[in-house]
Amino acid sequence: MQQTPRSQRLQIALVGRRNSGKSSLLNALTGQDVALVSEIAGTTTDPVYKAAEFPPLGPIVWVDTAGLDDEGELGRQRVERTWDVIRRSDMVILVVDASLGGLEKDSWLRELLDRLLADEMPCLVAETKADLADEGVVEKTLPGGVRQVRVSALTKAGLDALKEAIVRTAPVSAHPETIVGDLVAPGDTIILVVHLDAQAPKGRLILPQVQVLRDLLDHQVQALVVPVGQLGQALAALKDSPRLVITDSQVFDRVGEIVPDDVPLTSFSILFARYNGDLRTLVNGVDVVDRLRPGDPVLIAEACTHRPMTEDIGRVKIPRLLTRYIGGAPEFTWCNGNDFPADLERYRLVIHCGGCMIQAKEMRRRLKVLAAGGVPVVNYGVLLSYLHGVLDRALSPFDLSPRREYSPVHESVEMGCQDCMNSTLKQP
Repeated sequence: MQQTPRSQRLQIALVGRRNSGKSSLLNALTGQDVALVSEIAGTTTDPVYKAAEFPPLGPIVWVDTAGLDDEGELGRQRVERTWDVIRRSDMVILVVDASLGGLEKDSWLRELLDRLLADEMPCLVAETKADLADEGVVEKTLPGGVRQVRVSALTKAGLDALKEAIVRTAPVSAHPETIVGDLVAPGDTIILVVHLDAQAPKGRLILPQVQVLRDLLDHQVQALVVPVGQLGQALAALKDSPRLVITDSQVFDRVGEIVPDDVPLTSFSILFARYNGDLRTLVNGVDVVDRLRPGDPVLIAEACTHRPMTEDIGRVKIPRLLTRYIGGAPEFTWCNGNDFPADLERYRLVIHCGGCMIQAKEMRRRLKVLAAGGVPVVNYGVLLSYLHGVLDRALSPFDLSPRREYSPVHESVEMGCQDCMNSTLKQP
């Protein structure tokens, strides 16, 4: 349970006014002193995340948040951060102080609930401090089908009812049931090609590789994991051709030269484009690549917060290859983690990572915002396979109509010759 990535957990946020009992409720739900509790309003200043197992929902992550009624300049920033958490969450528990009259006595909270419902956010109301309220524990259904449970974090009264309401309210996971299992059958042999460069973590695989490997094992598939230098030897040792080869996007060109044309080939990043986002949208985004010019604004969005290293894919490799491809450097901007700019309309193209570290809901929200602004978007795997001339092959395992035929980026293009680059493209 502790090893389940946060991106695959159901995220449930506790929101409300300051000092409404959010942190105490989180501690009661988890049975641990996770969040700092104080009578002083505004004790929680930053989101507090707690991974937990919550049967029958499975692995989830609770998020305690700063009060949405916080004040002052710092308070405004905390409120913005809380709204960021809400947008990324799969479900919200609106926490209300029952000792102050509850939801019925607070029009501001009722308006907040209406806003959540208007945004189609699954939510329920937890009226806390039932031990201080006149009516004790009360359960009822509000307009819109929202469940309301009165609970005491001190005495634990109503806690079981609240847990049951959480289970009934929680949405179905936004993820498909499998990353790659629908492309294989039990007994198939699949080769995973990993790229061990300076960025590869010592002693372990990166998260997408681990998740794909586990998914294959769950589907009773024989998975062979090799570095790119041993790929030819691995293929020669097999009695039959592998059902599928999945590679790191950074070595797509080298792997494509080794794997026979009749063996399906794709990348970890493209699999996650389908699993976490919308593959067709990300594929359509390459249409703008040929129209990019030096100086055009391009955003590179990395959902994780790793420290960039030598030959970092997002900071070095993709910018270098794209610069050579278009014959000059675009105006690159980077964002990391949960940060995502508001002024997206200024960008000619957004290049997003595979998105393995964020929820599917957040990835799809980003794609929706970009689509509304008319901003094309690709992800690392789609862009790299396109620039290396193997996009159609990388998409061949999926039910997507062919786009067009591209020839690989040859040596002249690698050196930045725009005229040679244009001559290598096979127009439709």
